[in-house]
Amino acid sequence: MTPAPASAAPAPIRPVRPAGYALLRAGRAAFLVHRRAALVATVLTAVLAAACVAYLSLGERAVAPGEVVRVVLGQPSPDELVVGTLRLPRMCVGLLAGAAFGVAGALIQTLARNPLASPDIIGITQGASALTVGAMTFGISSYAVLPYLSVAGGLLAAALVYVFAWRGGLHATRFVLIGIGFAVALRSVTQLFLTKGDYLVAQKAQVWMVGSLNGRGWAEAVPLAWALLVLVPFVLWAARAQRTVSMDDDTATALGVRLGRTRLGLATLGVLLAALATGAAGPVDFVALLAPQIARRLTRTAQIPLLCSALLGACVVVIGDLPARMLFAPTELPVGVLTAAIGAPYLIRLLVRGHSVRRRAAGGRA
Repeated sequence: MTPAPASAAPAPIRPVRPAGYALLRAGRAAFLVHRRAALVATVLTAVLAAACVAYLSLGERAVAPGEVVRVVLGQPSPDELVVGTLRLPRMCVGLLAGAAFGVAGALIQTLARNPLASPDIIGITQGASALTVGAMTFGISSYAVLPYLSVAGGLLAAALVYVFAWRGGLHATRFVLIGIGFAVALRSVTQLFLTKGDYLVAQKAQVWMVGSLNGRGWAEAVPLAWALLVLVPFVLWAARAQRTVSMDDDTATALGVRLGRTRLGLATLGVLLAALATGAAGPVDFVALLAPQIARRLTRTAQIPLLCSALLGACVVVIGDLPARMLFAPTELPVGVLTAAIGAPYLIRLLVRGHSVRRRAAGGRA
């Protein structure tokens, strides 16, 4: 009889890999990556790259894609003025603002657990608009100041909605309804500013309120890019934190999650992103509503993927601004008109679907 070894080496612990995920290792670190979300992000990146080339190539003066690439790479080209000075900075503002709207919408919808809870529905962008238009009415029109006012207005509106919706807890339906009420009230305040201001200022503010990239340049693109770069580490934290706030409160608390602080951090980040995008491009409606929901349906994940939401938001704004720039040339439409034409039917569909679900639930209980 062979004696058993005195001490057997313990079997290595193999990490648990959920279905649909791939395990990536980098040294001692290991990451779980959702396969379908990674595939969707790759496809969206390719679509966005193609849309950017088309955006820079098409217009009153068509430019060959090869010349576009030369200008973007900084090489001398006869189309430097059209591509590098006029179209490229405008596209960068749309791309960055769309990505910020997409992530902001994903964070707010996750917190409220409601697909209707996007910043342009619950009053955050309206708060940013009211303070910005008010400042323009009183003679402050510098683009170096307006984005800060926009951020302050968005934060103030979000704080008011949060305070009025809090009743010993944050109920999703109450949060959305109070937010819609604040949005309507803040629109009225903005209209009041417009009627009291100078005609030319009111006209300029009216175009800004629709959400437009007309006249945007490096003066708006560079500060927005730096601000979003500073927020990137916080977005990476949010991608992990949103999984915990998606759980029910008892489970999250049992796992040691500080729900209050986590929700406050996610809400602040979402409001900052929405307000920064509004300050640069105006309140482009429905991007924050559409992008997260489309991303969720494409990836079929439990949580809204932030990267796919950002890519979809950028795609919606960049692709939407191309026909807005070309359809009635030389007159240019605000990109907000195109996004509203797409987003309004989608909002109605969400409302009808929610009503049908509640009716079925009520019938089941009866």
